Order: sequence, then structure tokens, then C-alpha cells
Amino acid sequence: MRLIKKLEAMTMAIVVVTLCITTAIASPPKYVFFFLGDGMSNTQIQATEAYLATKNAVDNGLEIGPNPGELNADYLLNPDNRLKMTQMPVAGMQTTFDAFALMTDSASSATAFASGIKTRSGVIGMDNTKTTGYKSVAELARELGKKVGIISSVPLNHATPAAYYASVSSRNYYNNIAAQLTQTGYEFFGGGGLISPEGPARDGDTSHNIWNMLNDAGYTVLNDRTSILELKTTPKDKVVCINPWLQDGDAMPYAIDRPETNLSLAEMTDVAINVLQGNTGASDNGFFLMVEGGKIDWACHANDAMAVIGDMIDFDNAVGMALEFYKSHPDDTLIVVTGDHETGGMTIGHATTGYKSYYEKLFGQKNSFVYFNENQWTQYKEQYSQAVCENNNTLNAAHSIITLLQNDFGLNWEELSTYQQERMAWAWQCSLCGYDKSDSQNSHLYGSYEPITVTITHVLNEQASIGWTSYSHTGVPVPLFAQGSDAAIFSGFYDNTDIAKKIASIMGITAELPVVK
Repeated sequence: MRLIKKLEAMTMAIVVVTLCITTAIASPPKYVFFFLGDGMSNTQIQATEAYLATKNAVDNGLEIGPNPGELNADYLLNPDNRLKMTQMPVAGMQTTFDAFALMTDSASSATAFASGIKTRSGVIGMDNTKTTGYKSVAELARELGKKVGIISSVPLNHATPAAYYASVSSRNYYNNIAAQLTQTGYEFFGGGGLISPEGPARDGDTSHNIWNMLNDAGYTVLNDRTSILELKTTPKDKVVCINPWLQDGDAMPYAIDRPETNLSLAEMTDVAINVLQGNTGASDNGFFLMVEGGKIDWACHANDAMAVIGDMIDFDNAVGMALEFYKSHPDDTLIVVTGDHETGGMTIGHATTGYKSYYEKLFGQKNSFVYFNENQWTQYKEQYSQAVCENNNTLNAAHSIITLLQNDFGLNWEELSTYQQERMAWAWQCSLCGYDKSDSQNSHLYGSYEPITVTITHVLNEQASIGWTSYSHTGVPVPLFAQGSDAAIFSGFYDNTDIAKKIASIMGITAELPVVK
């Protein structure tokens, strides 16, 4: 008996040693993808999949459910109606709080998963004393000889992309951040534009001409669809690809508003993969590519579910580009997908719908809140504000806003509850004639957004069975999905700083994070 137990113990020891040796000699992945859905948590994911399940059912002539307000579970389980990220084999969950706030901002959260350190909100790549800078996993990957690419649907010197190359005490020092971008030597930047490229954004910022610095550093700046797509077959050594039409805040337009002349986030990711792989040369050390779906967050701030869903789908399609690449390099690729925090307090379910959902109500929305404000609402206001506010003549204006609701959002005035109609009428008056923004009720109702537009999206969303609690970030944990080389390490529940540490370890970086610059 003792002999058998001894043999069993020896066998187990041999297995453990073998596993350790295998792990130790396993080659780190050459190609590492990190996808960050800004503002994305479980709710944004579930809402998008519910929308896809509903839309695909309708498009295929199927009943959404046996009774109104019901959604067939088989549709939700159908892989064709699910996001690619949720079908990846490894899932984890991460906490998002920063050094001093349960509700983090994008600067401190990006610093956490880029450099592995907690800092205070508004700080990028530095500790909470704002005195010491730290290297990101992108910079450490560069030291390993990997090529590096950074993509974002928001400006390239915004908080999240900046955390992968810059260290600043304030995320609002946009010119300083952009100047550090020019010195990275990274092979690819793409997506949105640059904020304050020719002078300081505010006091304390630098005053460089970023375009001149990019040129001096050997970068080619491209801003048309044709020349950017040509990089897939004729890659350049160092390139900055800016979409031809930037919508709000030097960012890419929402996917729901994107013109054919622009690239989607997925197309930009495809270009980046080809550029980075084309630049590896004979000594292929691979690449590190960070892709941010930044306008998921912006749409959530504004409580616009359809804008959220459109950008969620575009972001997931970008993930799909990495998964296609993985098929050709399964042993050499790691793909990680997560969010930095949840935004808006988005919920599945609303007080007015109980246990029912009606995602088909969302089909009538044609554009994002931004596009509507800048186009349809601007035209409406120019035509009717004087008549309503000065002459108290509301008849034609009231009829026209009801038509606008129907045409641009699919909202039928007669189907709104009395309370919804009252809210809409008051918001309409506020947007046309002005209102007291300091009033606590108005602040609660509208935040910093156009009263009529945010009220329209609120009413439309609650009809679908989607609720909102905030115009800011919330503090809930966020899911993570992974596939590829050593992906199992991301299983479990951990802090956001552990993401950088896990990625660094998998890439073969021997230094313990955080690493001082």
C-alpha cells in the first residue's frame, strides 16, 4: 500500500514538473491584440445581442416571440445573433475602481490596464502623486522588438490610446500627449483625429505643431479612404490614418451615421493588421495592437441606446478581424477583449415594461443624437423657435415635432403615455426657448445634453425596455473575454491592474509591473 502511494506521489510530481517545464519553455505569442470597449459592460453586450436577435428574426420573417413583449430564447442562443466576443472560450471579470474613486474615469482605468498601476482620475501613465511615469505594455512590447499599433474611434490623443504611449498629469494636456505620440516610433495609428494639434488645449499644456513633428519623425499622415485601404497591399513604415469625416470632438462618426467615404473600426483594424504584419520583415517578432471602441462610451453618456448598439457591433466586427487572423496563427496569437468601466447605468428592463422587451421599437431611429442635433433639430429650431418663443404660436410647430418624432425615431405620439407626452412637451419648450441649466430638476432630466433629444432617446429606450441611471460612469465590474496563447490565465475575477500584468507575463516581459520610465 505504501509503495502504491509512493508511486502515485512520484507520478504526480513528474506531471507537475512536466507542466512547469512546458509552461516555462512555451514560446510567448508573437501577436497580441487588446480590444477595449470604452464604457462597455454586461448590459451593453446583452442589449446588443437582444437587438440582433430581434432584428434577425424580423428580417427573416419569424415571430419575435409567442406573445408581444416576449423574445424567443433560441434566438438569443443562436450564434448568428451573438457577438463574436461572447463566443470566445475564456471569460473573466475585472474590478474597475481607481486609486480614489469607485467610478473611475478613462485615464486612470487605461493606466491600470496599460501599466498595471492604480492612479487618480484624469491622470495618464503616472502614479497618483503625478510625479512618476510608468511604461505601458505597448512600450514594453516595443522593447521586445514587436511592432505596435494604436487604433481608436475617438481622438488618438484621448485618454485611452494615450495611456499606451504618454505620461501626463492631466488627460486634458492634448498637445503634450500628441507630442509624445510623435516620439513613439510606433508603426500604426488610426481612427479619429488629434485634439489641439497646433497649440495648447489649456494652461499648462505645450504648444507644439504636431503635424510638423509627425513629419520630422518620419510619419505619413493619410486621411482618405482609398489611400488608407491601399496600405493593405503597400504598407508604410510609420503611418497615421485619420478618417476623412470626423463628427464630434475630432472623433470618428457613430457607426449609425458613418458615410461610405469613411472606414469602419473593423476596416481600420484590418488595415493595421496588414501594416504591422507587412512591416515585420525577416526577423518576425510580431506585434501588439490596441483597438478602442471609444464612442460606445460617448453614446452611453448621452443615453442613446441605438448609437451604443451600432458602435458595439462595429467594435465586435473589429474583434472579428483579429479572430480571422487567429485562424492562420492559432499558436502565436492572443486576443483579449474587455471594457474599462460601464457608462450611463444602462439597464436591461424598465419600470414601464416590467418583464417584457420590445427591441423592435429601436428600428425607427435613423441617426445618433449628435447627427439629429446638428441636422434635423437645427433646421427645425431655425424654422420654429421665433414663432413658439416670441409669438406663442405652437400649432404648426407642434404638428411638425410630432412628424419629426415619427420620421426620425419611429415614435408615435398617440402611443406615448401621458407622462411621456408631458416630458416631451417640456423638453421641446426648453430646447426651443432656453431653460435654467442650474435648476436641479433640469440637471437631473437632461445632464449637459439637448433636452428634446435626450428625452426622445429616453422615451424610445424605455419603450424598448432599456433604462439609464446616469450621464457618467458607474462602478460595476466589467467582463473580459480571451482566446489564444495562454488565454486561460484571464479566467477568474481580478483587478484591472492585473490585466497589464497578465499580458506582460504572457508576452515574456520579465520585469515586474509597474515599470518606471
